[in-house]
Amino acid sequence: QVHLVESGGGLVQAGGSLRLSCEASGRSLSGYYLAWFRQTVGKERMFVSGIKWNGGTTYYADSVKGRFTISRDIAKNTVYLQLNSLKPEDTADYYCAARVYPLHTTNGGSFNYWGQGTQVTVSS
Repeated sequence: QVHLVESGGGLVQAGGSLRLSCEASGRSLSGYYLAWFRQTVGKERMFVSGIKWNGGTTYYADSVKGRFTISRDIAKNTVYLQLNSLKPEDTADYYCAARVYPLHTTNGGSFNYWGQGTQVTVSS
């Protein structure tokens, strides 16, 4: 069992930055695939970025490529998402997810564990 807790969301002006954290407990994330998704009211949860825990290969949605950076700290069992050059359309609830199989996917249904989410609001 893996328990994920996100933090770092908040209110920021357009062009600003935030760093989201997702701390995992319960077991090592070795062999897992970790990802960030985001969701706005009335819309489907969308893939933002992912990282293979072993090796650190990263993946990004086209909408955030060049602005967001995903990373992990193995010693802290934590995944980060650095959000730069934020736009109002980045406003959403951001969720961390973990998948037992170390393969990239953007399908939220393929993930085994989810955090409770952290809210990001970008004002114009």
